[in-house]
Amino acid sequence: MKKVIVTFVFFFLVNLNYSATLLVEGKYQNKNVYVQNFFGGSGVGFCAFEVKVNGNITTDEVNSSAFEIDLGSLKLKYGEKVTIEILHKEGCQPKVLNMEDLKPKPSFEILTMNITSSGLLKWTAKMEAGTLPYVVEQFKWNKWVPVGEVDGVGTPESHDYSFQVSSHSGENKFRVKQVGLGLTPRYSNNVVLNSMIEKPKFEVKDNSLTFSYDTGFEVYDSYGLVVKKGFGKDIKIDNLEKGKYYLCYDNQITEFSKKK
Repeated sequence: MKKVIVTFVFFFLVNLNYSATLLVEGKYQNKNVYVQNFFGGSGVGFCAFEVKVNGNITTDEVNSSAFEIDLGSLKLKYGEKVTIEILHKEGCQPKVLNMEDLKPKPSFEILTMNITSSGLLKWTAKMEAGTLPYVVEQFKWNKWVPVGEVDGVGTPESHDYSFQVSSHSGENKFRVKQVGLGLTPRYSNNVVLNSMIEKPKFEVKDNSLTFSYDTGFEVYDSYGLVVKKGFGKDIKIDNLEKGKYYLCYDNQITEFSKKK
C-alpha cells in the first residue's frame, strides 16, 4: 500500500511596519497643535496614523503631509494638562511644529501685594496659565537680585503666596516675576520696606573679610567676575590673589585690596 505524506505549510503574515509613539505634554493655551507628517519608512503611506489626546482617540484627519490636532473641539479648560500621543510607523517620525504653544506662559495678574515689617512678602495672583515658579527679586547693588522662588499653582483662579525675605539697611524694594519658555519675563509692581537696621561695618585682614553682622555679599575681581558670593559674617579670602576687589554688601558697593 502506497503511503501518502501530507505536508502542512504555515504562512505567517509579518507586519514590518511596527508602530511607535511620539509623546507630547503641556498645558492647553487656547491654541491647536500642528504636525508635519512625512511619508512612512517604506515610502508608502504617511508616517502618523492615529492621535490620542488625554487617552482618547481624536477624529483628526492625519492622512496628509500636515495636519492639525483640534484641541479647541475637546472642551479643554485654559491651563489644563494635555497629553498627546501620536502613533506612527517606525523608521519615520512626525514633527510638532508649534511645541511652544503647549508651554506655560507668564500671564499672572497681581490682585494684592504687600510686605510686613518683619519682611514677609505676600501676594495674591490670578490668571496663571500653567505651573511656573515665581522668582522673588530684591533691588540692591544697582540691579535686581534673585533671593528665592515660590512655585505657582498654575490655574486661573486666585491663589495666595508668601515668602520671607531678608532686609538690608535703608529702603528695600521687592518684586516677583515669572519666565516662560523663550519669552520675556512678566513682572509685578515693586513693594517697598524701609528698614531701621544699621549698615554693617566690615574690615579686611590677610585671609578674611569680616562684617559686624550677617549680610548678603558678592565679591568681584578686577575683570568683573564673581569670586565670592553668599550670606554670612566671616568670609575666607585666603584663596584670592593679591589685588583690588569690589565688594557688594547690604545695599552698598565699595572696594578693598588684598595685600598678601
